[in-house]
Amino acid sequence: MSQWMIEKPEQLTFGPVSQLSVRIVAGRLAVLASDGPPTLEVSDAGTPPLVVTHDEDGRLTVAYKDLTWDGILGWLRPGKRVTVATLTVPKDCPVQVGVISASAVVAGFEGRTNVKSVSGEIVLDGVTGDVSAETVSGSVESRGLAGDLSFTSVSGELTVANGAPHRLRANTVSGRITADLELAPTGHVTLNSVSGDIVVRLPQTVDTDVAFRSASGDLYAAFPHLESHNRPGARTLTGRLGGGMASLTATTVSGDVTLLSKESANHRNGEWA
Repeated sequence: MSQWMIEKPEQLTFGPVSQLSVRIVAGRLAVLASDGPPTLEVSDAGTPPLVVTHDEDGRLTVAYKDLTWDGILGWLRPGKRVTVATLTVPKDCPVQVGVISASAVVAGFEGRTNVKSVSGEIVLDGVTGDVSAETVSGSVESRGLAGDLSFTSVSGELTVANGAPHRLRANTVSGRITADLELAPTGHVTLNSVSGDIVVRLPQTVDTDVAFRSASGDLYAAFPHLESHNRPGARTLTGRLGGGMASLTATTVSGDVTLLSKESANHRNGEWA
């Protein structure tokens, strides 16, 4: 096993990488899929030093020694540990990315991707495999989603732009969920929030079953033929668009749920443009 202690700007090149785990506190992180040799470029290391290990099985780890994967969401230690780094590894490499307040971009991966954040913003760009995202208050933005995404947060927001997911599952307490989607017949979307609003945009022509429920939030859909039922403590908006097959479910306690069509939304003062 090879090991490096990174205390200043440095560049490293590795042999084959079969799995990546990276955990930082503050700063900026980019983890990019590449056909070239795996690399790490650190332009700001901070203190204490980052520990980089690359073992005989190809597992690459870049992390602070006392910041474990299971301990990220409960991190309470004081001090500043600012890291600015870029990593490149193969696109089919399983990836774990954990940040406390750092911002992170993860781009181009086709395998299993796990991300965790306390308050840092995470962008998933063209990540098409099986993705799991957990945050406390950090936001997650997914661009070009084409696989499975599971999102869990307390108050963090989820934004899905140009998504065509097989499965999308999102659970928040007070975070907003915004999803611009194309749904294949096998697509299944389940969105749950306590007080956060949920907004979904679909093409005007789509084949999906819709089921919206809220205890006290408002329900709105820019599609005809959905049935609305309101009674104390239970509001529903349900029905079938096109021939059905895909499914879209959204449930809140007090948050509003809105379903927009792409064609009509494009004319609303630039919204969703």
